[in-house]
Amino acid sequence: MVPVRVLGLAVDGQMQPVILLTPLDPADGPRTLVPIWVGAQEAASISVALSGEEPPRPLSHDLMQRLIGAVGASVDRVDVTRIDEGTFYAELTLTTPRGPLVLDSRPSDAIALASRTGAPLFVAESVLADAGVEEEDEGDDDGAGEEEKVEEFRRFLDDVDPEDFQG
Repeated sequence: MVPVRVLGLAVDGQMQPVILLTPLDPADGPRTLVPIWVGAQEAASISVALSGEEPPRPLSHDLMQRLIGAVGASVDRVDVTRIDEGTFYAELTLTTPRGPLVLDSRPSDAIALASRTGAPLFVAESVLADAGVEEEDEGDDDGAGEEEKVEEFRRFLDDVDPEDFQG
């Protein structure tokens, strides 16, 4: 498993939200990005968590976080485990009073929960190999900020279709 972070959210050419994951420890050369298409509600929930905003009423993932805490459990980690015919799969690992518990999850829900709890995110090496997209090498560092790089990737997403990432 490769530790990753949420680089940000983007919208593809068909106005579909995409979570962009990238390894924490970048290899030499172009950065690898893993785009995972998600629903609008999940994208909004992740965006709220990443921005640190407090919604006036709890969102579903806020409720999930509170329920997990209320039963004495905690979120240990999120693993994006595989991709099968263009569908990503994830597991949510919890520590509970009865011991560890691993739950099947949609990546969007697991990432939304991890964004609230600070749990680490991981992507299987096979998923990184199958779905990872290398960011274009810009040659020397011209001082371009991370936001500009995300914007460049958004332009790439304008011309890509989710089916391009089917195994």
